[in-house]
Amino acid sequence: MRTQVAIIGSGPSGLLLGQLLTEAGIDNVILDRVGKDHILGRVRAGVLEEGTVGLMEKAKSGARLHAEGLPHDGFSLAFDGRDHRIDLYGLTGGKRVTVYGQTELTRDLMAYREQSSATTIFDAANVQPHDFEGIAPYVTYEKDGVTHRVDCDFIAGCDGFHGASRKSVPEKSIRSFEKIYPFGWLGLLADVPPVNHELVYANHPRGFALCSMRSMTRSRYYIQCPLDEKIENWSDDRFWDELRHRLPEHHAEALITGASFEKSIAPLRSFVAEPMRFGRLFLVGDAAHIVPPTGAKGLNLAASDVHYLFSGLAEHYQDRSNAGLEAYSTHALARVWKAVRFSWWMTTMMHRFPDTSDFDQKIQEAELDYLTHSRAASTALAENYVGLPY
Repeated sequence: MRTQVAIIGSGPSGLLLGQLLTEAGIDNVILDRVGKDHILGRVRAGVLEEGTVGLMEKAKSGARLHAEGLPHDGFSLAFDGRDHRIDLYGLTGGKRVTVYGQTELTRDLMAYREQSSATTIFDAANVQPHDFEGIAPYVTYEKDGVTHRVDCDFIAGCDGFHGASRKSVPEKSIRSFEKIYPFGWLGLLADVPPVNHELVYANHPRGFALCSMRSMTRSRYYIQCPLDEKIENWSDDRFWDELRHRLPEHHAEALITGASFEKSIAPLRSFVAEPMRFGRLFLVGDAAHIVPPTGAKGLNLAASDVHYLFSGLAEHYQDRSNAGLEAYSTHALARVWKAVRFSWWMTTMMHRFPDTSDFDQKIQEAELDYLTHSRAASTALAENYVGLPY
């Protein structure tokens, strides 16, 4: 098989890149080691920056997002028993975020790809990129006991942290930066109305909590927990009781509970691999970087990577220029590190760390007080939350 761009991974970044390329008339093939149902069964983030929404529009895949997504003009930081609203729209000159589940975004992109008749190969075992430092890269995979080969001009590694793309790079050619946080998030998904019409980030002596939603009838809640916590120790009732403890009284009283249909514990970490380009192989999204979910940046960073890579590929095929591809890693990493910094800052400000001293605690309280009473500080938060420009 021959194509112009081989994309490894059919998560949101791979599908979004594929759809943009298809709309631009650039041939591409997507390969994934798992099946469609497995991909759509993943429960992930749901706060989209305007840049991500714009890319969905450019990919002609944003109709349902606009019909069902929830535009949010602000969110609350809850501490000292009160809400302190951050007016995203007012502080940024009219920008907002949109709440729309990553699973739904993935479903939309899959549907549009099927309509376009572009090639996607699911359940492709042992996917491996080859010869990407030369001029004739290719990807091999196994299916039904047969080894196949896809020759291409470029390879986009959109296959996540555990995928083959980054692992195929020689160790001496890549540098990794990592920070492991000493806690995780215990998350619960239930078909109940959200406790608030906007997200609530809560800082409490018992630990962090987040009230989010996927729709006006489906809520996503999180509480900070130790890294060694076991999911089987948490009944729904125990989770709801603990969440109430960490919320301001008016939210705790308004909380509507119900049976969960998904419950999980996710560790928090920051990870960046540099560079993000190796000859004709480009790392995209979680293959190159991971951020804690506190700043709502994971999916949006993957989308910005797609923006830079698609722009470079379009420039290559349409204008016969490689300037964009050569600058891909530099441009992507500049935005990545700003988002990593923001996510680290939000995580540090909102969580209770096990080794926090009395001095550290007073600094955190002062930071929150300053942030919510200074327009300049609130504006910096809002600008980062809605998404820095590409």
